[in-house]
Amino acid sequence: MDTNIENNNEFENGAESENISTNELSNSNLTEENNSLPESEVALFTGESPTPEKEIKTVPATTAASAGNGGMSALMKGLAVIAVILAIGVGLLFWKAKVGGHEDLNRITAEDMQLILKDANPMQLKALASSPEQKKKIAENLKQLLAVASQARKEGIANDPNVEQELENIRMVITASIYDQRINKDKGPMTQFGYISDEQVNQFWGDGSTAEQRRHEAEFKKFIDSKLALARESGKFPKDKELTEEELKQAKEDFAKIAIYDEEAKEKAGELGEDFKREVELQTKLQQAQFLAGIYAQKYLVDKAKVTDEEVQKYIAAHPELNPAEKKAKAEEVLKRAQSGEDFAKLANEFSEDPGNKNPKGELQGGLYKDVAKGQMMPEFEAAALALEPGQIAQNLVETPYGFHIIKLERKGEGKDASGQPTETYDVRHILISTTTKDPQNPMGREMPISEMVRAKLEEEKQKQVLDEIVANNPVEVAEDFPVPQPSEEDLKQMQQQQQQMMQQQMQMQAPPDEADQPGPKGKAATNPAPSKK
Repeated sequence: MDTNIENNNEFENGAESENISTNELSNSNLTEENNSLPESEVALFTGESPTPEKEIKTVPATTAASAGNGGMSALMKGLAVIAVILAIGVGLLFWKAKVGGHEDLNRITAEDMQLILKDANPMQLKALASSPEQKKKIAENLKQLLAVASQARKEGIANDPNVEQELENIRMVITASIYDQRINKDKGPMTQFGYISDEQVNQFWGDGSTAEQRRHEAEFKKFIDSKLALARESGKFPKDKELTEEELKQAKEDFAKIAIYDEEAKEKAGELGEDFKREVELQTKLQQAQFLAGIYAQKYLVDKAKVTDEEVQKYIAAHPELNPAEKKAKAEEVLKRAQSGEDFAKLANEFSEDPGNKNPKGELQGGLYKDVAKGQMMPEFEAAALALEPGQIAQNLVETPYGFHIIKLERKGEGKDASGQPTETYDVRHILISTTTKDPQNPMGREMPISEMVRAKLEEEKQKQVLDEIVANNPVEVAEDFPVPQPSEEDLKQMQQQQQQMMQQQMQMQAPPDEADQPGPKGKAATNPAPSKK
């Protein structure tokens, strides 16, 4: 029997499943060749490691602010343009933790929608063209996004000095980026601002002897200080960390390139035309809204949409179909049979609903988990198991969010944890009578604890109520019927080729290592998941 315990078990002792990282909301597929942000910008503004790619390309506008809890992530999914525009790959400038401008965007016309969608994923554009429902959904979510941003302004969020500076920062970045696209679109693929020479950057900074050069230094200081302050406030950059000399040097180079093109765009405003002006205005204000909505959600909406344990239990009590009494009665019967001397392993193979009771070959394991390191299991499960002597069966059922467990301890001893450090280990058998369920509105979803499903349902209802109130108090007009730019056959072919390349790369990355590289005795792959904390 394989003795290792893999980490993908639904009971694994780790982060809660609903605790979705907000990076899921802000890290999107990269698009467009000539729209990349310098990778140092991403690290600087988020506190994360730069992407391994050398280019951070234009992607859909995404949530700028983030929070480290599941409620925040779920709420942001409900109100952000992510669920709308991100899904179809709109080429809005992605720049974490940035904003710009001083006026709300409260009207988006059909012509504006065309402009927003012009650089979208060709294959998704083709699908959108024949989907009135998706168009309506886009309009609905844009209304929510813009309404929340408007509410944020009403409550003074945009008056914060750092936020106000970011409003200017994003105006600069988007102006420079769209200008870069406009003047260099026929010159071939290039990283963003790649046509700006080192000589231009050096001239921008000079030796600091002129008033203009000193102004550049002062503007850069405000630029970088606001970003660091906001990144630290949101937990994206350590409060006690400072930029290294190399990071600061790269940030100055990036800022210089942004400022050079921003200033050029101002000088040539008359030549660039009204379409350029409108595109800059629209994309800037959409990104502003994304940022302001993110901050507002983090500071205010999360608490408004929180669901208490009492509310969850009240809902379950009011819905008899969710009551686990019948499952508990079944578990009690199996427990009695085990305590009366029946073969525990056979009972486990017959009754246990633990998906980890099968190895990769589909062979039943008798409910056995070997060499479990202390601290790996859910606390209530582990406490009951370690309170036993080898050969004993727990007198009572042990309840976890996943159901009722019947536990038998087989061995206590010493071993090593996942990091190789000495720790107490034990072998344990268990029988799970599961109380997990599927959301009836999402039959393709995974099984989840009843309390988790109920909490998600109540949170969704609260979020909708909060958003409906905000939308009602901040009227926004968004066109629901608009022409969709039609991609060419060449565009579609290129997109298909890119997707095939991405799939091949993902398959290569996911390929399992050689058997000899697998952890555990004899290089075997870990097979038995253990009932541990979710």
